[in-house]
Amino acid sequence: MKVEIVLTDTPENITLDFRDLSTSMYLTDSYVNKSLEINETTNDFVYTNQFENDAIIVFLIILKCLIMLFIILAAIFGNLLVIVSVMRHRKLRVITNYFVVSLALADMLVAIWAMCFNFSVEITNGEWLFGYFMCDVWNSLDVYFSSASILHLCCISVDRYYAIVQPLDYPLIMTSGKLGIMLAVVWCSPALVSFLPIFAGWYTTHEHLDFRKRHPKVCSFTVNKIYAVISSSVSFWIPGVIMIFMYYRIYIEADRQERMLYRSKVAALLLDKHLQINGISMGDVMRERQSIQMQPMASSKMKRERKAARTLGIIMSAFLACWLPFFLWYIITALCGDACPSPLR
Repeated sequence: MKVEIVLTDTPENITLDFRDLSTSMYLTDSYVNKSLEINETTNDFVYTNQFENDAIIVFLIILKCLIMLFIILAAIFGNLLVIVSVMRHRKLRVITNYFVVSLALADMLVAIWAMCFNFSVEITNGEWLFGYFMCDVWNSLDVYFSSASILHLCCISVDRYYAIVQPLDYPLIMTSGKLGIMLAVVWCSPALVSFLPIFAGWYTTHEHLDFRKRHPKVCSFTVNKIYAVISSSVSFWIPGVIMIFMYYRIYIEADRQERMLYRSKVAALLLDKHLQINGISMGDVMRERQSIQMQPMASSKMKRERKAARTLGIIMSAFLACWLPFFLWYIITALCGDACPSPLR
């Protein structure tokens, strides 16, 4: 959607595409009940609230800021608690929990860098205070840490897959060296869809870059079709498909192991009864019973692995469900352009 803005003091008209006014890629704000005005001294676009004198609107804005502040603090201290817990307790220092610690660090950095900048935009009524360069930094950090967070969940699903499907080979497959390689890929690959294309200007159109240079107090993030497809695929669609496939295989394997465990318990009870009926010597009976009693001990590790996979699967499902609406909107609006109606335009 495009509107024409007429300046009363000058004969010049400005045509503005509302897609140029979207905020960061992963923290888009619709600026509901805000109008666009020209700052006559700086010639910058600024947002002003149409209901600034309405007490109810002021109350809602304050409430919104308090909720945002609470979410930011909860994200920071909650993820910090996860990191401290694993570092302080030696029993928690296993391969899977190192992925969890790295994920907590990524989520904490999202709260510090992405959410805090977005909070500043909210309390300044939509005005960007940090300049053209820091706008690129904010957008890059937002995309980078959000992508890293999703890729961490993908690595966790792969780790759980080998722990459940190949439990005997798991210590040989998931070594400390492979852990380091996976974490390095997770932390380095998001830079290819964040810092590099954003600072190089590949992510958007020339019109949008010109708009940002003329109006540095509007920090917007408008992407072209190629970047929208590549960034969403790397950040969400490909990791999402991998996670769904891995947890499907985990579910199939866990169900198979559950049936085998039930059959082994039934067979052990029948064998115990058979030994008693046929009058086997007490020493043989005790040896057989010891071997039978070893089975629950051997299966307890598999139960713990399945429980961990179930918990992480719930977290993964909630995470994907929360991100899915945004990425659907992101890719559809980028590909359709003005042909697809959107309430944010």
